[in-house]
Amino acid sequence: MSQSDKPYKLKDITLPSNAVWHTCTVSAAQRAELLQQMPRCIWLTGLSGSGKSTVANALDSALHSNGIKSYLLDGDNVRHGLNKDLGMTENDRAENIRRVGEVAKLMVDAGLVVICAFISPYRRDRQMVRSMFDHGQFVEAYLDTPLSVCEGRDPKGLYKKARAGVIKQFTGISDPYERPEHPEVTLDTSKLCVNDCVKDIFSTLVQ
Repeated sequence: MSQSDKPYKLKDITLPSNAVWHTCTVSAAQRAELLQQMPRCIWLTGLSGSGKSTVANALDSALHSNGIKSYLLDGDNVRHGLNKDLGMTENDRAENIRRVGEVAKLMVDAGLVVICAFISPYRRDRQMVRSMFDHGQFVEAYLDTPLSVCEGRDPKGLYKKARAGVIKQFTGISDPYERPEHPEVTLDTSKLCVNDCVKDIFSTLVQ
């Protein structure tokens, strides 16, 4: 049984009985028209050290330079605020991705191009986020960089700690990473420079 097939339980969330959905007068289409752009969620996934944050930041800068209104959600950054109450267990990771997916959905609804840089190791979690969006709004960019390269970079010293047993449940070492089966974009940052990665992702937005 793969990790994607294993059941997990998200944190208990009870919808109040008096919570009724309020329909807004301004539609998502009208917001996008006002901004004159196609809202998207660009989801960068891959091992730690594969270059997700670096590519995401460069992409955000490129979009900004081209007059495209965007926002970057980074895996480490959201754990300083929105998700600071979550750990690294399988269930907490699932909840981490669910919350980010909901935030990204709101941003896309507002007409923005939102860039999400998250390891997001399980296919089921990435599929859960994809299912939140309309067809064509979700772009999965898989940074298919070999583990040996990622570990050699080790920009935060996490692999060294994981190998020493200091960090438990570390993706690629003690925890699995499930490769995307049909990503919109595949990038190997051991072979491609940052600019080429940005160009490859950018090209999917103008198709």
